[in-house]
Amino acid sequence: MRYISTRGSAPELGFCDVLLAGLATDGGLYLPQHWPALPDLSGTRSYAEAAAAVMSPFMGDEIPADVFSELCRDAYATFRHDAVVPLVQIGNNEWLLEQFHGPTLAFKDVALQLVGRLFDHVLRERGQHVTIVGATSGDTGSAAIDGVKDCDNVDIVILYPYGRTSEVQRRQMTTVDSPNVHTVAVDGTFDDCQDLVKAMFNDVAFREQMSLSAVNSINWARVMAQIVYYVTACRSLGATADAGVTFCVPTGNFGNVLSGWIAREMGAPINDFIVASNSNDILTRFINDNDMSSRTVVPTVSPSMDIQVSSNFERLLFEMNGRDGGMTAEQLQRLRHSGSLQIEQDQIARFIAPSFRAARFDDDATLAEIRRVYDSCGQLLDPHTATGTAAVRALDATADGRPVVTLATAHPAKFGDAVMRATGVAPPLPTHLADLFDRIERTARVDNDLVAVQAFVRAAVAR
Repeated sequence: MRYISTRGSAPELGFCDVLLAGLATDGGLYLPQHWPALPDLSGTRSYAEAAAAVMSPFMGDEIPADVFSELCRDAYATFRHDAVVPLVQIGNNEWLLEQFHGPTLAFKDVALQLVGRLFDHVLRERGQHVTIVGATSGDTGSAAIDGVKDCDNVDIVILYPYGRTSEVQRRQMTTVDSPNVHTVAVDGTFDDCQDLVKAMFNDVAFREQMSLSAVNSINWARVMAQIVYYVTACRSLGATADAGVTFCVPTGNFGNVLSGWIAREMGAPINDFIVASNSNDILTRFINDNDMSSRTVVPTVSPSMDIQVSSNFERLLFEMNGRDGGMTAEQLQRLRHSGSLQIEQDQIARFIAPSFRAARFDDDATLAEIRRVYDSCGQLLDPHTATGTAAVRALDATADGRPVVTLATAHPAKFGDAVMRATGVAPPLPTHLADLFDRIERTARVDNDLVAVQAFVRAAVAR
């Protein structure tokens, strides 16, 4: 399996090089040259076995099958539920896919527990060291840190927007006492943090000097690992080509829902996708009105979705353009300069209309939905997941009698203040995080300035 850049001018790479590179040298994102068909999963019994089978075609012959199977077993043994991502019914034809049973209580663990082990394996085999730099709106940072905190061949630097994560999210990053872990609060938004990371990768001299790599969803391995739970959820629900599943995905960066779209391209019996947004609704505006125009980021009770630049949309745009990298690069350049992007109506008709629906909800509607679900079935939702179940109701998605699955992307205790406001109930943290508020924080704060952030990275890794 070979990988190509969405912008068309970076060299083709194999899986292991793509894993370590993260971002392509032309600024694009890597995708496989073709989508493999889903394998026969009838002989798989555990989530780890299914994961190894679904992902193996993306490896080519670069990681031996027995080694990869062991990495999957180790990664998913860290989850507190044997099913890893269990389905829970909350209404007629309506389900949650609980993705928060990993170490840091968010869906990012499902990919990053594996990605950390892949990094460790490949770097050990090659005798190399990398510096991972990443931006987080709340959950990626802690999941990435947990995935690599014990890796001898990795330093990790995570940028997060100052004052724009929940306290639990921040402390999960800043209280990790490992010499290879470094966190820094940036005076800006998540989009600013993401721009700084991309700028560091595009600074070729700095990238090579620091041996930069990425674990954000710009890294193909993140997207790849997320394909699996769409496939296993369809299997658990007995979905077929004639009776498929609708997935509702709370999203800001488009990576999670893109993984589902790829699962469908590979043959998973999926009808369509509902994109749920908060007040930062660029994806909802695009899907409903072909309006992809950036606006000021508004802080909300669902901070992981406080995003206006959805970096993973680039991969779908590449597909919409017939995999024309030059066209994709030109469109993204226009988007960066003008702040808006218009897609041709025939592309909307072929790619967007048959695959995506969308709805957005402000804070009041989100809190009301947390209360409604709690009153109806006793289930506590975090505010991101609540935008999803609200979208299912708003679009009457269960009306056709087919199953609708909302991805429950985070544990409610990660956003306890919002859940308490909505329900009067304070969700407790799991036992392994019960002392989180007593742990010592270690972090720094810098201006939203590339030179200042690069200086921090150099100093942190030199220690």
